[in-house]
Amino acid sequence: MNIAVFCGSNFGTEETFREAAAEVGGWLADKGHTLIYGGSDRGLMGVLADTAVEGGGRVIGVEPRFFLGQGLEHPGITKTIPCETMSERKSIMMEMSDAYIALPGGPGTLDELTEVIVLSGLGREDKPCILYNKEGYYDDLLAFYDKMLGVGFMDRTYRSKILAVKSPEELDALLG
Repeated sequence: MNIAVFCGSNFGTEETFREAAAEVGGWLADKGHTLIYGGSDRGLMGVLADTAVEGGGRVIGVEPRFFLGQGLEHPGITKTIPCETMSERKSIMMEMSDAYIALPGGPGTLDELTEVIVLSGLGREDKPCILYNKEGYYDDLLAFYDKMLGVGFMDRTYRSKILAVKSPEELDALLG
């Protein structure tokens, strides 16, 4: 299975964020899944890719050309697919993937996650969208989705497509 993972190009302030990236990278390699991600060797992206590569996993980075040549691309991954824009990167990642996992990240991660959720809610995507919610990183976002549901800006079908897990074992239960 090809799985797109959205995550930060920074480390964040908590060691648990790095642990989460390492857990997911290791899980992907152990299960024989291909990691599709943003292509960077920085932050959680780097931890994710390093762990998948170290575990013998296949790793494909999708990276805008304006990042290439700046020393941001991961030199050890299986393949890098260049593209022109961040929007094109999302499109390529979505086209290639069978499922999505969001690790901790910032606005870019939220942008990628939101696009997948919107397309799923509109019936344009039918792939699992999983928030890796280790140590409650996504608790506030999940509560906000529940608020949207409660006040009529999201329906139950839409909300039911947003899943959350806290461990590789829970990923197994959803994706195997």
